[in-house]
Amino acid sequence: MDFSYPVTLIPDPDDGGYVVSFADLPEAITQGDTVEESLDEAQGALEAAIEYRVREGLELPEPSTPAPGQRTVAPPIHTALKAALYRALRESDVSKTELARRLDLDEKEARRILDPRHATRLPTMEKALRALGKHVEVRVW
Repeated sequence: MDFSYPVTLIPDPDDGGYVVSFADLPEAITQGDTVEESLDEAQGALEAAIEYRVREGLELPEPSTPAPGQRTVAPPIHTALKAALYRALRESDVSKTELARRLDLDEKEARRILDPRHATRLPTMEKALRALGKHVEVRVW
């Protein structure tokens, strides 16, 4: 699963800087004074959009293919792992109760693993993803 989404930066002729948006997640919109600041702000907007969709039980779309030369932005690793777990759970049709059973946890603990605002340890998220047949791999470019 990939969570690097193409980002669009549009120069703002009135206020200067850039308006930043994501076609795949229209609720993620922000702005910045420079390209670098805009991309930093984009990561925060992307993180908030993913957290919102997970909390509300909404679809979390796959990123579209970036246009040639278009930049992409990824959420923080912790958010990407929560999103991967959320998507894997939805795709597998495994209930939170069944996930808790597979992890030998209380159902409340399993629900917290899925909570985007709960600071779940990385090994716990890896274990939960393995319980759903997924493997975590990190790439650095």
